[in-house]
Parts: sequence; structure tokens; C-alpha cells
Amino acid sequence: MQFRIKRYIKPVINIASLVDVLFLLLIFFMVTSAFVEQPNIKLELPATRHSEVSKVERTVLTISRDGQLFLKEKLVDKQNLEKELRRLMLDTGDEVLVLKADKMVPYGDVVDIMDYAKGAGFKKVVAPTIMEE
Repeated sequence: MQFRIKRYIKPVINIASLVDVLFLLLIFFMVTSAFVEQPNIKLELPATRHSEVSKVERTVLTISRDGQLFLKEKLVDKQNLEKELRRLMLDTGDEVLVLKADKMVPYGDVVDIMDYAKGAGFKKVVAPTIMEE
């Protein structure tokens, strides 16, 4: 008497098509997403014709149109600015401050902030602009 041996075949799920769908979704979201550098701070930088283009981001201090100060996207009041700048410079060791100010900010306010930066120990203050078309 001979018995038949039943062979069990493991079910296999082919995931190659799922990987293709996930890859297409990833590409779709990468293409349609917008990358915003600083979403909460609206600035209109002054335009120049003769300026150098620099892609290096350093310690950034932003002055918005209404006079609010943002140090690396963190709101800072003017009374504590020099202390915060000094602490940040000691932490990073960077001696260059990028000062982004809206073109409608009074010149005296910008000079005051530059004075605070020099007092905190920054050797160089850079003011970026946009290229005039």
C-alpha cells in the first residue's frame, strides 16, 4: 500500500508592482511639494545689480517689516539680542552674521542691530540682497 505525499506550496505575494507604485508616489510627492526656507518670516530683500551670490548659510538674523527679530527662526526681543548673539557665536564658533532685513526696515534699526552684533563679537556682518532683473 502506497500513500501519496501531499506537497504544500507556500503562497507567494509578488510585491514588485507594489514597490513600483510606492516609487511613483514618492516621485509625485517630491515633485509637487514646495520647499520654503523660512515659512513664518515674510521678507522683501532689497535688489542690487552688482552683488556676489553666496549659497553658504551661516548664523542668520532676520528683521521683519514690522521690526520683529528672528535669530535662526526663533523670535528674540531687542533687549536680549546681544546676549543671544554672544551665546550663539560661542556655541557655533562662527564669526560671520548674515543679517536679512526687509527693505522697509528703517536704516537706523539695521545699524543698531549691526552694532549689537559687533558687541557680541561677530567679526563680519553680511547683508544679502536679491539680483535686480
